[in-house]
Amino acid sequence: MESILIGEECEILVSEGLPVPLLPPRPRSPRSRVVVLTQPGAAARVGAAAVSRIAEDASATDADPVAVHTVQIPDREEAKTLRVVEEVYRELDRHRVDRHDTIVGVGGGAATDLAGFVAATWLRGVEAVYVPTTLLGAVDAAIGGKTGVNREGKNQVGAFRHPRRVAISVEVLRSLPRPLLVEGMGEALKAGLIADPRLVEVLESDGLGASLTEVVTRAVRVKAEVTAGDFFETGRRAILNYGHTVGHAVETATGIPHGHAVAVGMVAAGAVSERKTGFAQAERQREVIASLGLPVDSPPVPRPVVVDLVGRDKKRRGGSLPKMVLLEDFGKPVVIDVTLDDLEVGLAAVGL
Repeated sequence: MESILIGEECEILVSEGLPVPLLPPRPRSPRSRVVVLTQPGAAARVGAAAVSRIAEDASATDADPVAVHTVQIPDREEAKTLRVVEEVYRELDRHRVDRHDTIVGVGGGAATDLAGFVAATWLRGVEAVYVPTTLLGAVDAAIGGKTGVNREGKNQVGAFRHPRRVAISVEVLRSLPRPLLVEGMGEALKAGLIADPRLVEVLESDGLGASLTEVVTRAVRVKAEVTAGDFFETGRRAILNYGHTVGHAVETATGIPHGHAVAVGMVAAGAVSERKTGFAQAERQREVIASLGLPVDSPPVPRPVVVDLVGRDKKRRGGSLPKMVLLEDFGKPVVIDVTLDDLEVGLAAVGL
C-alpha cells in the first residue's frame, strides 16, 4: 500500500482493495455518525462495501458505536448542482450530523467534488473522506482539495479544502468498463505531460495495458506535489490546468465527458505551444492521446461559442482570455498570456 501525504491535512492511500481502516483514526473527539454519499451503479456497490468496512473497523477496535447513513446522489455532473447540495444538507440535518462526524464521498469525480463541498460548508467544516471509483476521480478530482458544484459555468461555486483521507482501490479501478478507463487516462497522461515524462513513456508503450498501480501512483504523486506547494492556486498549481482552458469550454458546449474534453484541450494546447514556445512534441502528444482511445478532435460546435466560454473561464484575470498552460517540452510547463489569434490556432488543430 502506497501512502502519499499532502502536508498534514490529507493522506492518500493507494492499495489493492479498500484500506483497513477505511476512515482515519481519531484518538480524540470520536465520530458518532458517518454519512456516505454514493452514486448509482458500481459506486453503490463500493459504497455498500465501505459501509460494511466502517462497521467492521469500529467493531475491531472496540470504538464507540458509529451510526452509518447512506445518501444516494445522482450520477456524473447531475450531482453537482446547488439543488442536490440542498437535498444533502436536509439529510445531514435529519441525521443531526455535527462537527465531530464524517462525510464520505463514494463515486466518480462529481461525487467527491460534491461531498467535499458539502463537508466544507456544513457547520463551517466537517471531516471528509473520498473513495473514488473511477480512474478520473482517483488521479484528479479527489486529489488537491478543490471542491465545487456547477452553476452557469463548471465548478463556479466551490471551496478549497482537503479531505482527511483519499482511499484508492486499484481492484475497483481494474474492474472499470473500458470507456471509464479511457476517460481517466486523459488526466493521467496530463500529469505525465506537465511533470513526469516517464509516465508519458509508460502510457505510450503500454497504453491501456499499463500497470494501474504505477499509473495511479505516479499521477497522484504529481498532483500531490504540485498542490502541496500552492494550495490556493496562486502560482505553480495552475500547471494542472493544462488542456483545461479549451477542454472545459468544449465540455460545456458539447457535453462530452471531462476526460475526453481535456484530451481535446491538450491537443489544442499543444498546437498553441508550437506557436508560442517552440514545443516540438505536439504530434507525438497527439499520437499518444489517440493511442489511448481518446479524441483528438472536438465534436461539431460553432467556434464563437467555444471562444465565448473560454473568455468566461473562472481563471481569467481581468482580460478577455485567461492565461493558458503551454509546454516547452514534456515536463516543462509554462503559464503565459495568449491572444485570440493564438487561441484560434489551437481551435483549428481540433477541427473548430
